[in-house]
Amino acid sequence: MEESIRKQLRELLQQEVVLATGCTEPGAVALCVTKACELLGGEPERVDLSLSKNVFKNAMGVGIPGTGMIGLPIAVAVAVVAGDSRRQLEVLTVSAERVEQAKKWLANNASRINIGVKDNCDKLYIECTCTSGNDNATAIISRRHTNFTYLAHNGKVLQNNIITPPVEGHVDKSAADGLDLTARLVYDYATTAPIEELEFIRETVKYNDAAATEGLKGYGLNTGKILMENASGDIVHTVVARTVAASDARMDGCTLPVYSNSGSGNQGIACTLPVYNYGKAKGCDDESITRALVLNHLMSIYIKRGIGRLSALCGLVNASIGVTCGIVYLHGGSFDQMCYAIKNLINTIAGMVCDGAKPSCALKMSTGLYSAFVSAELAYHDCVVDATDGLSESDVDCSIRNLGRLGCDGMDQVDDMVLDIMTHKQ
Repeated sequence: MEESIRKQLRELLQQEVVLATGCTEPGAVALCVTKACELLGGEPERVDLSLSKNVFKNAMGVGIPGTGMIGLPIAVAVAVVAGDSRRQLEVLTVSAERVEQAKKWLANNASRINIGVKDNCDKLYIECTCTSGNDNATAIISRRHTNFTYLAHNGKVLQNNIITPPVEGHVDKSAADGLDLTARLVYDYATTAPIEELEFIRETVKYNDAAATEGLKGYGLNTGKILMENASGDIVHTVVARTVAASDARMDGCTLPVYSNSGSGNQGIACTLPVYNYGKAKGCDDESITRALVLNHLMSIYIKRGIGRLSALCGLVNASIGVTCGIVYLHGGSFDQMCYAIKNLINTIAGMVCDGAKPSCALKMSTGLYSAFVSAELAYHDCVVDATDGLSESDVDCSIRNLGRLGCDGMDQVDDMVLDIMTHKQ
């Protein structure tokens, strides 16, 4: 593989696999509020938020790190009181003292926060206007969780990179622009690139495994803790339990940062811990585990690019497909067998719907991971779904594109229905 292509793929991984504290949607909202406050130059008297329905639903019921509270108002309060936009998706990492100040601010100013849903915008869209007296400032994030596309202060436009009309599935200019990602390219990079160029990916293990250790103490639904107590030494059960424990912690407001994938902490957890812990349990060498991690993360990124940053299709679908690829590789499977596993899993969990970020995301993660192990086991016995089945085709990249069509375009009405149900509960 040419060195220039390896460089692009490495940069793509480093762009998409980054640290984040808490759920990335409220984190991105807090980042947007923070930037608007910084432009305003002081504490706002009013905060107006206009969000895409995907961002709105992913921020409604998820824990905000260190606060013991859920939802956007407390995230906004933390941003107003202690925000620093230089911290990007770690903007919600603040001291306990600052959290208490934010709670007091919210108690006195909750009525000054206005949150609404914006139609006809990118699926990832956050617009914040902060007002104080006659002064106002606006910041807009779209397409990626840290991508500011519009900044203005008192009517003076400071930045305007908004795409009109919005382009669904659009990915910001990145290291891989102009590079035709395929399953073969991802596999070849992960399995043949010089190992020293790949070892950076192991940094994800330290952070994500720390969240798993914390989660096993008991967070959210205690999914990981309960599964671990009943694992009875079974490798797959133990691996799944430890992984979903990290999701338990993260979705319930744990303050530990995790490495995210494609803007999602849960996807980052799923792309790291199953392959790492399974490889360790099976006695695989460090190089094989490192290559499996790269394969897992990069395959998930490739698949997610077709689906779009946010979708009504749960992000654990693409992450679990990455997992099944890593498992096949650790078993010594071939490229063809990896493709079998991908097609098996596409035909298993393609319909898993995202109904917002919340503690029970750990349950969906367990579903995706168990299915990943089953799909891999079938694959390294050369068993694959027929090309006539469901979304599957003979060519694996065509199958992946079919999944992308379903997630990007085919589930828009599902998104509307999910949001309507979530906002009109009895």
